Amino acid sequence: MTQTMTAWVVRRPGPMATHPLERVRLPVPEPAPGEVLVRVEVCAVCRTDLHLAEGDLAPRRPGTVPGHEVVGRVAACGPGADRLSVGTRIGVAWLRSTCGECRYCTRGRENLCPYSRYTGWDADGGYAEYLTVSQDFAYPLPEDQPAEKLAPLLCAGIIGYRALLRAELPPGGRLGVYGFGASAHLTAQVALAQGATVHVLTRSASARGLALELGAASAGGAYDVPPEPLDAAVLFAPVGDLVPVALAALDRGGTLAVAGIHLTDIPPLNYSGHLFQERTLRSVTANTRADGRALLEHATRHPPRVTTTAYDFEQADQALADLAADRVTGAAVLRVGDRSPAADRGAG
Repeated sequence: MTQTMTAWVVRRPGPMATHPLERVRLPVPEPAPGEVLVRVEVCAVCRTDLHLAEGDLAPRRPGTVPGHEVVGRVAACGPGADRLSVGTRIGVAWLRSTCGECRYCTRGRENLCPYSRYTGWDADGGYAEYLTVSQDFAYPLPEDQPAEKLAPLLCAGIIGYRALLRAELPPGGRLGVYGFGASAHLTAQVALAQGATVHVLTRSASARGLALELGAASAGGAYDVPPEPLDAAVLFAPVGDLVPVALAALDRGGTLAVAGIHLTDIPPLNYSGHLFQERTLRSVTANTRADGRALLEHATRHPPRVTTTAYDFEQADQALADLAADRVTGAAVLRVGDRSPAADRGAG
């Protein structure tokens, strides 16, 4: 196996116009005990990657390789990693590890573990030809689906699924979706499969068109008033100004879940207009592995239409720049290369 690989690192966080990403050569990582080495096939591009590159999300280590929506194949197994074999297709997601012992982990809320670590933030991620992952945090993936369609499920799909749970959408309820990028277009389809009426509110005209194609009952501007009161809403756009807008659109007893890891400041709320009548405002923090398994199982039963914009691996910085400028419809994905099982076995 080759000793070095191509990767993109966040060298100097700042606006995408300052080119915060740099393409470099790095040593191929060695899997630690319980880990496997993954040869990356595709890595989807998440808004969290953009927040890290631009400095909205403070880097936790210098020169981090971003990316946490990875589809790849096991290239080698570390000591004690005996549940996955070389050539197995797996997914690598945002949540990298937890302590397993704190009160949050033991209560089934490992996403709140104070000792949790994250792919592409605490450890190098998928904007590279190889990365490592604990076998306990890898997701087995089907062989009959294109990698480009599976990758967005591993964060956009999972975090959207958790946001939908946090929004407590009642059966047959009315859901508002604010922002309509990678995660939102998948979450809307989950809600529609559950029998919900979905109203999309976003500034992108192309996204509004996609929403209607997918079955949304309406699609308007981000600050528009939906055509009926909402039982629940999910805010995907990282825009704090939309929080009072979405809260005001809720019916009595409605819940707004904020799905992003970063949000600009929320303006003052008016108790009567925004929170009274038992309206609820909730955040969403990462996900549990149970969320990931549930979303992937749902996608097997109700295959979503995953809209993607593909970029060659050499265009990672362009993909993030396009995401920053709202030029991406659906999810952006980086094609790292042909990663067949035979190729991996040959590399060994």
